[in-house]
Amino acid sequence: MRGTDETSGSLFSYVDLEERIPPHHPLRKIRQVVNDALASLDAEFEVLYTDFGRPSIPPERLIRASLLQILFSVRSERQLMEQMDYNLMFRWFVGLGIDDPVWVPTVFTKNRDRLLTTDMSRKVMAAILAHREVAPLLSDEHFSVDGTLIKAWASMKSFQPKAEATPPDDERPGDPPALNTTLEPAPSETDPMHHDSRRHCNAEVDFKGEKRSNTTHASVTDPDARLYKKSPGAGAMLCFMGHTLMENRNGLVVQGDLTQADGHAERKAALDMIHRHSPGSTRQLTLGADKGYDAAGFVSDLRQACVTPHVAQKSRYSAIDGRTTRHEGYALSQKHRKKIEEPFGWAKTVGGMAQTMYRGVECVRSRFILTMAANNLARLPRLLGA
Repeated sequence: MRGTDETSGSLFSYVDLEERIPPHHPLRKIRQVVNDALASLDAEFEVLYTDFGRPSIPPERLIRASLLQILFSVRSERQLMEQMDYNLMFRWFVGLGIDDPVWVPTVFTKNRDRLLTTDMSRKVMAAILAHREVAPLLSDEHFSVDGTLIKAWASMKSFQPKAEATPPDDERPGDPPALNTTLEPAPSETDPMHHDSRRHCNAEVDFKGEKRSNTTHASVTDPDARLYKKSPGAGAMLCFMGHTLMENRNGLVVQGDLTQADGHAERKAALDMIHRHSPGSTRQLTLGADKGYDAAGFVSDLRQACVTPHVAQKSRYSAIDGRTTRHEGYALSQKHRKKIEEPFGWAKTVGGMAQTMYRGVECVRSRFILTMAANNLARLPRLLGA
């Protein structure tokens, strides 16, 4: 019998929102871990808010929504609020009821900027890793480190000389006229059309033959971005440098950081992350890395910190000698350290970090760390057998 194509459905729904999510959906395990981690941060949230005033977006819901945006590659907060309005699974994950209103995108963005600082993003990652089901998955002895370039939200046209003053005719439509200038008379209908000499926002720029460096130039869009390239054959771009510390048992990221891009940032960030993760450790740890970390000063600092440098050897003038390479663990570290490229690939293809939409090293750093925490969450259902 053919069913009828009714244009109007039931006025009320009697199905619980919890029952609409499949029992074995991966988000169920992720939501359980996130809820337990956020519950452990209740005292941290309590310090950030006052006892009076208008209630803000609950920090637990704001963090769940931000993680959801990363996990499902939602481009912007405006699109996130739009999907949360009609996507029942998004409402269930965040904690909104089926009739609860969705936040205004600008209000969500302001609350996110105040809450999700670098310190809070690190606490969220640490709380997830300290979960009773996640902690047994981690290795506390063997780690790997690496860095990647995060393209800044700034074009090459914004990379301008630092000493160059803004010309008086660089005014956008709607701006008041500059001082000490005379207004041109309005052209008549018989006057020929003339070319507008004002610089447009997306004007053609010829960089041929111009020498540009970070010492003489800076981006007017994002002054924290630096012109840098990681390999000799690649082109330089305005970017930041993201760093991760990975444990070698299951390839989960245990520390993240983001700095301005330069030739010493990777080694400095590696030392900071290993000290932050294992402060004052007297155990003999191992740290795997590629040839970019094969520097005498870096290897010496690791040995003083009771960390065995399992760094790939350069073909010439290597700081790694036979006392390290002769052990079987060195070969194992070189094999496992390549897994660190997987979080980078996930962050750029799924997490939206191929080119960040945030400006300033502090904002990009907090988002990068939260993206690495989301990468760990995405792998938990399979690791925990959910």
